[in-house]
Amino acid sequence: MTALRLLLSDSYDPWFNLAVEDCIFRQMTTQRVLFLWRNAETVVIGQGQNPWKECNTARMEQDGIRLARRSSGGGAVFHDLGNTCFTFMAGKPEYDKSVSTQIILNALSSLGIHASASGRNDLVALTGEGERKISGSAYRETLNSGFHHGTLLLHADLSRLANYLNPDPKKLQAKGITSVRARVANLSEFVKDIDHQQVSEAITEAFFDWYGARVEPEIISPDVFPDLPGFAEQFEKQSSWQWNFGKAPAFSHELNERFSWGGVDIHFDVEKGRISRAQLFTDSLNPEPLNHFADRLVGQKYHADDVIVACQASCAQFPDFRDELEQFQHWMVGCIK
Repeated sequence: MTALRLLLSDSYDPWFNLAVEDCIFRQMTTQRVLFLWRNAETVVIGQGQNPWKECNTARMEQDGIRLARRSSGGGAVFHDLGNTCFTFMAGKPEYDKSVSTQIILNALSSLGIHASASGRNDLVALTGEGERKISGSAYRETLNSGFHHGTLLLHADLSRLANYLNPDPKKLQAKGITSVRARVANLSEFVKDIDHQQVSEAITEAFFDWYGARVEPEIISPDVFPDLPGFAEQFEKQSSWQWNFGKAPAFSHELNERFSWGGVDIHFDVEKGRISRAQLFTDSLNPEPLNHFADRLVGQKYHADDVIVACQASCAQFPDFRDELEQFQHWMVGCIK
Protein backbone atom coordinates (compact mmCIF):
# COMPACT_ATOMS: atom_id res chain seq x y z
CA MET A 1 0.00 0.00 0.00
CA THR A 2 1.17 3.51 -0.85
CA ALA A 3 2.74 5.25 2.13
CA LEU A 4 1.02 8.19 3.80
CA ARG A 5 2.90 11.28 4.90
CA LEU A 6 1.62 14.06 7.19
CA LEU A 7 3.53 17.35 7.50
CA LEU A 8 2.59 20.15 9.91
CA SER A 9 4.29 23.53 9.62
CA ASP A 10 5.07 25.73 12.59
CA SER A 11 6.12 28.56 10.27
CA TYR A 12 3.92 31.51 9.35
CA ASP A 13 6.29 32.60 6.56
CA PRO A 14 4.56 32.19 3.16
CA TRP A 15 7.83 31.91 1.25
CA PHE A 16 9.04 29.21 3.65
CA ASN A 17 5.80 27.22 3.44
CA LEU A 18 5.54 27.44 -0.34
CA ALA A 19 9.19 26.40 -0.66
CA VAL A 20 8.51 23.35 1.56
CA GLU A 21 5.48 22.49 -0.55
CA ASP A 22 7.44 22.73 -3.79
CA CYS A 23 10.37 20.64 -2.53
CA ILE A 24 8.08 17.90 -1.17
CA PHE A 25 6.20 17.84 -4.45
CA ARG A 26 9.35 17.59 -6.59
CA GLN A 27 10.81 14.70 -4.60
CA MET A 28 7.53 12.83 -4.13
CA THR A 29 7.01 9.60 -6.06
CA THR A 30 4.17 7.37 -4.91
CA GLN A 31 3.35 8.87 -1.50
CA ARG A 32 0.01 10.33 -0.47
CA VAL A 33 0.90 13.57 1.29
CA LEU A 34 -1.08 15.95 3.48
CA PHE A 35 0.61 19.24 4.41
CA LEU A 36 -1.12 21.69 6.80
CA TRP A 37 0.15 25.23 7.26
CA ARG A 38 -0.71 28.90 7.85
CA ASN A 39 0.63 32.21 6.55
CA ALA A 40 0.73 35.52 8.39
CA GLU A 41 -0.61 38.57 6.51
CA THR A 42 0.17 37.72 2.93
CA VAL A 43 -1.40 38.18 -0.47
CA VAL A 44 -0.87 34.97 -2.43
CA ILE A 45 -1.29 35.21 -6.19
CA GLY A 46 -1.57 32.54 -8.87
CA GLN A 47 1.34 31.57 -11.08
CA GLY A 48 0.00 33.55 -14.07
CA GLN A 49 -1.18 36.70 -12.30
CA ASN A 50 -0.11 40.34 -12.36
CA PRO A 51 0.31 41.65 -8.79
CA TRP A 52 -0.22 45.27 -9.84
CA LYS A 53 -3.52 44.35 -11.47
CA GLU A 54 -4.72 42.13 -8.60
CA CYS A 55 -3.52 43.92 -5.49
CA ASN A 56 -3.29 47.30 -3.86
CA THR A 57 0.51 47.09 -3.79
CA ALA A 58 0.88 50.54 -2.22
CA ARG A 59 -1.33 49.59 0.72
CA MET A 60 0.49 46.26 1.07
CA GLU A 61 3.88 47.97 1.21
CA GLN A 62 2.60 50.54 3.70
CA ASP A 63 1.17 47.85 6.01
CA GLY A 64 4.03 45.34 5.66
CA ILE A 65 1.96 42.73 3.84
CA ARG A 66 4.01 40.20 1.90
CA LEU A 67 3.37 39.10 -1.65
CA ALA A 68 3.86 35.42 -2.48
CA ARG A 69 3.45 33.84 -5.90
CA ARG A 70 2.50 30.16 -5.81
CA SER A 71 3.37 27.64 -8.51
CA SER A 72 -0.28 26.75 -9.21
CA GLY A 73 -2.94 28.66 -11.11
CA GLY A 74 -6.06 30.39 -9.83
CA GLY A 75 -6.73 33.77 -8.29
CA ALA A 76 -5.42 36.10 -5.61
CA VAL A 77 -6.21 35.46 -1.93
CA PHE A 78 -5.38 37.16 1.36
CA HIS A 79 -3.96 34.96 4.11
CA ASP A 80 -3.72 35.73 7.81
CA LEU A 81 -3.64 33.46 10.85
CA GLY A 82 -7.42 33.12 10.58
CA ASN A 83 -6.86 30.84 7.57
CA THR A 84 -5.89 27.18 7.53
CA CYS A 85 -4.03 26.09 4.40
CA PHE A 86 -3.98 22.50 3.17
CA THR A 87 -2.07 20.67 0.44
CA PHE A 88 -2.80 17.15 -0.80
CA MET A 89 -0.27 15.44 -3.09
CA ALA A 90 -0.30 12.08 -4.83
CA GLY A 91 1.43 10.29 -7.66
CA LYS A 92 -0.35 9.44 -10.88
CA PRO A 93 -2.54 7.72 -11.84
CA GLU A 94 -3.85 7.83 -8.26
CA TYR A 95 -3.94 11.66 -8.00
CA ASP A 96 -7.58 12.76 -8.00
CA LYS A 97 -8.62 16.19 -6.77
CA SER A 98 -12.17 14.96 -6.15
CA VAL A 99 -10.73 12.71 -3.42
CA SER A 100 -8.96 15.55 -1.61
CA THR A 101 -12.07 17.72 -1.97
CA GLN A 102 -14.16 14.97 -0.37
CA ILE A 103 -11.67 14.60 2.49
CA ILE A 104 -12.07 18.32 3.27
CA LEU A 105 -15.87 18.04 3.06
CA ASN A 106 -15.77 15.03 5.40
CA ALA A 107 -13.60 16.98 7.85
CA LEU A 108 -16.01 19.93 7.80
CA SER A 109 -18.95 17.59 8.28
CA SER A 110 -17.30 16.11 11.39
CA LEU A 111 -17.24 19.66 12.78
CA GLY A 112 -20.94 20.14 12.05
CA ILE A 113 -20.37 22.26 8.93
CA HIS A 114 -22.22 21.09 5.85
CA ALA A 115 -20.50 22.36 2.73
CA SER A 116 -20.43 21.45 -0.93
CA ALA A 117 -18.17 21.88 -3.95
CA SER A 118 -19.09 24.74 -6.26
CA GLY A 119 -17.68 25.64 -9.64
CA ARG A 120 -14.18 24.56 -10.48
CA ASN A 121 -12.38 25.27 -7.22
CA ASP A 122 -14.57 26.59 -4.39
CA LEU A 123 -16.32 25.14 -1.36
CA VAL A 124 -19.49 26.89 -0.22
CA ALA A 125 -21.78 26.70 2.80
CA LEU A 126 -25.37 27.83 3.04
CA THR A 127 -26.09 30.91 5.18
CA GLY A 128 -29.21 32.99 5.71
CA GLU A 129 -27.96 35.18 2.86
CA GLY A 130 -27.47 32.29 0.47
CA GLU A 131 -24.35 30.34 -0.46
CA ARG A 132 -21.05 31.83 0.68
CA LYS A 133 -17.53 30.76 -0.23
CA ILE A 134 -15.56 29.26 2.67
CA SER A 135 -12.65 27.77 0.74
CA GLY A 136 -10.78 28.34 -2.51
CA SER A 137 -8.40 25.90 -4.17
CA ALA A 138 -5.78 25.71 -6.88
CA TYR A 139 -4.09 22.79 -8.58
CA ARG A 140 -0.84 21.76 -10.21
CA GLU A 141 -0.04 18.67 -12.22
CA THR A 142 3.12 17.24 -13.73
CA LEU A 143 3.56 14.12 -15.82
CA ASN A 144 3.92 11.93 -12.74
CA SER A 145 2.06 13.63 -9.90
CA GLY A 146 -0.39 16.34 -8.87
CA PHE A 147 -1.36 18.50 -5.96
CA HIS A 148 -4.45 20.27 -4.69
CA HIS A 149 -3.98 23.10 -2.24
CA GLY A 150 -6.38 25.58 -0.76
CA THR A 151 -7.36 27.70 2.18
CA LEU A 152 -10.20 27.49 4.67
CA LEU A 153 -11.49 30.74 6.17
CA LEU A 154 -11.80 30.26 9.94
CA HIS A 155 -11.88 33.74 11.40
CA ALA A 156 -10.03 35.75 8.77
CA ASP A 157 -10.27 39.54 8.84
CA LEU A 158 -12.49 39.97 5.79
CA SER A 159 -12.20 43.76 5.85
CA ARG A 160 -8.45 43.45 5.32
CA LEU A 161 -9.06 41.07 2.46
CA ALA A 162 -10.93 43.92 0.75
CA ASN A 163 -8.10 46.36 1.54
CA TYR A 164 -5.44 44.43 -0.31
CA LEU A 165 -7.33 42.64 -3.09
CA ASN A 166 -9.00 45.74 -4.50
CA PRO A 167 -6.37 47.61 -6.51
CA ASP A 168 -6.61 51.31 -7.11
CA PRO A 169 -7.95 52.02 -10.62
CA LYS A 170 -5.04 52.14 -13.04
CA LYS A 171 -4.74 52.34 -16.79
CA LEU A 172 -3.17 48.91 -16.99
CA GLN A 173 -3.72 46.92 -20.13
CA ALA A 174 -2.87 43.64 -18.48
CA LYS A 175 -2.53 40.13 -19.83
CA GLY A 176 -2.89 37.12 -17.56
CA ILE A 177 -5.52 35.88 -15.18
CA THR A 178 -7.72 38.34 -13.31
CA SER A 179 -9.34 37.03 -10.15
CA VAL A 180 -13.07 36.58 -9.88
CA ARG A 181 -14.17 37.95 -6.50
CA ALA A 182 -16.69 35.90 -4.54
CA ARG A 183 -18.77 36.57 -1.43
CA VAL A 184 -17.07 34.81 1.45
CA ALA A 185 -17.85 33.65 4.98
CA ASN A 186 -15.76 32.50 7.93
CA LEU A 187 -16.28 29.07 9.46
CA SER A 188 -16.65 30.84 12.82
CA GLU A 189 -20.11 31.89 11.58
CA PHE A 190 -21.04 28.19 11.73
CA VAL A 191 -18.93 26.98 14.67
CA LYS A 192 -18.10 29.57 17.31
CA ASP A 193 -14.45 29.73 18.47
CA ILE A 194 -13.26 27.34 15.76
CA ASP A 195 -9.45 27.34 15.53
CA HIS A 196 -6.57 26.06 13.42
CA GLN A 197 -5.79 23.16 15.75
CA GLN A 198 -9.38 21.93 15.66
CA VAL A 199 -9.60 22.14 11.87
CA SER A 200 -6.18 20.54 11.37
CA GLU A 201 -7.14 17.59 13.57
CA ALA A 202 -10.42 17.14 11.67
CA ILE A 203 -8.64 17.17 8.28
CA THR A 204 -5.97 14.79 9.58
CA GLU A 205 -8.58 12.31 10.88
CA ALA A 206 -10.54 12.50 7.61
CA PHE A 207 -7.28 11.86 5.70
CA PHE A 208 -6.44 8.81 7.85
CA ASP A 209 -10.01 7.49 7.65
CA TRP A 210 -10.11 7.74 3.87
CA TYR A 211 -6.95 5.68 3.44
CA GLY A 212 -7.42 3.40 6.45
CA ALA A 213 -3.97 4.08 7.89
CA ARG A 214 -2.23 6.42 10.33
CA VAL A 215 1.25 7.95 10.51
CA GLU A 216 3.11 10.21 12.91
CA PRO A 217 3.28 13.85 11.80
CA GLU A 218 6.51 15.46 10.64
CA ILE A 219 6.83 18.92 12.18
CA ILE A 220 8.28 21.53 9.84
CA SER A 221 9.91 24.22 11.98
CA PRO A 222 11.02 27.71 10.95
CA ASP A 223 13.92 27.41 13.40
CA VAL A 224 15.72 24.79 11.33
CA PHE A 225 15.85 24.59 7.55
CA PRO A 226 14.04 21.42 6.50
CA ASP A 227 16.23 18.55 5.37
CA LEU A 228 14.80 18.63 1.86
CA PRO A 229 16.81 18.43 -1.35
CA GLY A 230 17.15 21.90 -2.89
CA PHE A 231 15.24 23.69 -0.10
CA ALA A 232 17.68 26.59 0.36
CA GLU A 233 17.61 27.36 -3.37
CA GLN A 234 13.82 27.07 -3.55
CA PHE A 235 13.36 29.34 -0.51
CA GLU A 236 15.65 31.93 -2.08
CA LYS A 237 13.62 31.79 -5.30
CA GLN A 238 10.27 31.89 -3.50
CA SER A 239 11.25 34.99 -1.51
CA SER A 240 12.80 36.86 -4.44
CA TRP A 241 11.41 39.96 -6.14
CA GLN A 242 12.13 38.27 -9.47
CA TRP A 243 9.70 35.41 -8.72
CA ASN A 244 6.96 37.32 -6.89
CA PHE A 245 6.87 40.44 -9.08
CA GLY A 246 9.15 39.71 -12.03
CA LYS A 247 7.07 36.73 -13.14
CA ALA A 248 4.09 39.01 -13.86
CA PRO A 249 2.70 38.72 -17.39
CA ALA A 250 3.62 41.57 -19.73
CA PHE A 251 1.40 44.64 -19.50
CA SER A 252 1.23 48.27 -20.56
CA HIS A 253 0.63 51.34 -18.42
CA GLU A 254 -0.54 54.75 -19.57
CA LEU A 255 -0.37 57.78 -17.26
CA ASN A 256 -1.19 61.43 -17.83
CA GLU A 257 -1.22 64.55 -15.69
CA ARG A 258 -1.09 68.32 -16.03
CA PHE A 259 1.44 70.32 -14.02
CA SER A 260 1.92 74.10 -13.78
CA TRP A 261 4.74 73.81 -16.32
CA GLY A 262 2.88 71.57 -18.80
CA GLY A 263 1.06 68.33 -19.41
CA VAL A 264 2.69 64.89 -19.55
CA ASP A 265 1.44 61.69 -21.13
CA ILE A 266 3.69 58.66 -20.62
CA HIS A 267 3.20 55.13 -21.99
CA PHE A 268 5.37 52.24 -20.94
CA ASP A 269 5.49 48.50 -21.37
CA VAL A 270 6.46 46.20 -18.52
CA GLU A 271 7.96 42.76 -19.09
CA LYS A 272 9.16 40.44 -16.33
CA GLY A 273 8.53 43.24 -13.84
CA ARG A 274 10.82 45.69 -15.62
CA ILE A 275 10.04 48.65 -17.85
CA SER A 276 10.97 47.58 -21.37
CA ARG A 277 9.79 50.69 -23.23
CA ALA A 278 8.86 54.23 -22.22
CA GLN A 279 7.47 56.89 -24.52
CA LEU A 280 6.72 60.37 -23.24
CA PHE A 281 4.65 63.18 -24.77
CA THR A 282 4.61 66.68 -23.30
CA ASP A 283 3.81 70.28 -24.16
CA SER A 284 6.45 71.48 -21.69
CA LEU A 285 8.69 74.22 -23.06
CA ASN A 286 11.67 72.13 -21.96
CA PRO A 287 10.98 68.51 -22.91
CA GLU A 288 14.59 67.30 -22.94
CA PRO A 289 14.92 66.61 -19.16
CA LEU A 290 11.61 64.72 -19.17
CA ASN A 291 12.62 62.65 -22.18
CA HIS A 292 15.94 61.89 -20.48
CA PHE A 293 13.98 60.66 -17.43
CA ALA A 294 11.76 58.45 -19.62
CA ASP A 295 14.86 56.98 -21.29
CA ARG A 296 16.39 56.23 -17.88
CA LEU A 297 13.26 54.28 -16.88
CA VAL A 298 13.93 51.61 -19.50
CA GLY A 299 15.40 48.52 -17.83
CA GLN A 300 14.35 49.62 -14.34
CA LYS A 301 12.04 47.59 -12.08
CA TYR A 302 8.40 48.66 -12.04
CA HIS A 303 8.89 49.91 -8.51
CA ALA A 304 9.01 53.28 -6.75
CA ASP A 305 12.67 52.94 -5.67
CA ASP A 306 13.84 52.43 -9.26
CA VAL A 307 11.77 55.37 -10.52
CA ILE A 308 13.45 57.57 -7.89
CA VAL A 309 16.91 56.37 -8.99
CA ALA A 310 16.09 57.22 -12.61
CA CYS A 311 14.85 60.68 -11.61
CA GLN A 312 17.95 61.46 -9.58
CA ALA A 313 20.12 60.59 -12.58
CA SER A 314 18.14 63.09 -14.67
CA CYS A 315 18.34 65.72 -11.93
CA ALA A 316 22.12 65.36 -11.94
CA GLN A 317 22.14 65.81 -15.72
CA PHE A 318 19.68 68.74 -15.65
CA PRO A 319 20.06 70.47 -12.25
CA ASP A 320 18.12 73.54 -13.35
CA PHE A 321 15.02 71.37 -13.88
CA ARG A 322 15.14 69.48 -10.57
CA ASP A 323 11.80 70.89 -9.36
CA GLU A 324 9.91 69.79 -12.48
CA LEU A 325 11.57 66.38 -12.54
CA GLU A 326 10.86 65.72 -8.87
CA GLN A 327 7.23 66.78 -9.23
CA PHE A 328 6.92 64.31 -12.09
CA GLN A 329 8.68 61.62 -10.05
CA HIS A 330 6.44 62.05 -6.98
CA TRP A 331 3.33 61.84 -9.13
CA MET A 332 4.56 58.77 -11.02
CA VAL A 333 5.60 56.94 -7.83
CA GLY A 334 2.09 57.47 -6.47
CA CYS A 335 0.59 56.03 -9.64
CA ILE A 336 2.62 52.83 -9.96
CA LYS A 337 2.53 51.72 -6.33
